[in-house]
Amino acid sequence: MQYDLIVVGGGPAGMAAARAARDQGERVLLLDDNPGLGGQIWRGREDLRLEGVELGLGHTLTEWRGEAKRLILACGARELLLPFPGWTMPHVVGAGGLQALVKQGLAIQGKRVVVCGSGPLLLAVAANLRKAGAEVPRVAEQAPWEKLLTFGLGLWRWPSKIFEAVGYATSGYRAGLWPVEAWEGGVTLSDGSKINCDYVACGFGLVANGELARLLGCRMNGGLVAVDDWQRTSVEGVYAVGEMTGIGGVEKAEAEGRAAGARQRVTGNWGAFASALAKTFALREELRALATAETIVCRCEDVRWGRIATMGGKRQARLEARCGMGACQARICGPALEWMCGWGPENVRPPLFPLSVREFLRDRDEAGHPPTGHSL
Repeated sequence: MQYDLIVVGGGPAGMAAARAARDQGERVLLLDDNPGLGGQIWRGREDLRLEGVELGLGHTLTEWRGEAKRLILACGARELLLPFPGWTMPHVVGAGGLQALVKQGLAIQGKRVVVCGSGPLLLAVAANLRKAGAEVPRVAEQAPWEKLLTFGLGLWRWPSKIFEAVGYATSGYRAGLWPVEAWEGGVTLSDGSKINCDYVACGFGLVANGELARLLGCRMNGGLVAVDDWQRTSVEGVYAVGEMTGIGGVEKAEAEGRAAGARQRVTGNWGAFASALAKTFALREELRALATAETIVCRCEDVRWGRIATMGGKRQARLEARCGMGACQARICGPALEWMCGWGPENVRPPLFPLSVREFLRDRDEAGHPPTGHSL
């Protein structure tokens, strides 16, 4: 099937890109492996529509075939989870992950939840959990008060963010605080306090989903896709928008999506906002030492920190300990170990996600007939 544009990702950035291109008269296909539009940010909203855009929802990329003149990557980001004693216990979940579960129907009313880690997402999660009826006795942010104050004083450049921050304000917020151990029925924080809770919602920021961009050969810059003022990558005809180019929230994602879809220069100073966020919530050195020798670092393959702490890189960890060889394909342990050990990313090879037998057989049958253009 021939298209003018294929958009990969149905979150705010991808939807904005698809709308802008549609309004320019282009034939657009939007793909997302989620069953509905909205991505992680707007998950569960039933009012989202994209008239005039062909949708491929609820499928992996390998289940679709199409050719296009342009390709816009809006693959978003995932949570960074750092290993610490007890982090694999059933009541310890990702902060954004718990929010997604609540949106999908998890009963949270009356439950006590400690939210901890780093980044503005913690406040948004805490607010949404309280709205759903949960009790949030503590929001623990690892960044120090000094950095948060400097960041707050600079928000005059982005007035909408001032109102957003005020709306998320909570008396339980503490800076310079992080989890050191989870135990059945609670968590211990770095100040020695022990808090009983039903859930520990923990996330240490976000990691861009850059695997597809790397597979296509796009130039990367510190884990992010490098783009110009029109959101063009180093690969001809391929654009990247949203969290893939810098963690900056919904407004940045939509601005970049609109620009890429309409082939225009991006407006607004959102790149500077993303840089300010990254500087403010940079992880402190103490977090590198959270894991003990017995702490599991690769949950899929049950690999403990003591087994790989002195290894020279991901390749050695894979070959000798199967670290990163499980179902998630190092999407959880990979970024954590890159930060903890200073390891660089490995080369990306297809398939990006595990294939079903049906998909594998179909791809094998179609081998020898390579498509042209940007194809998925």
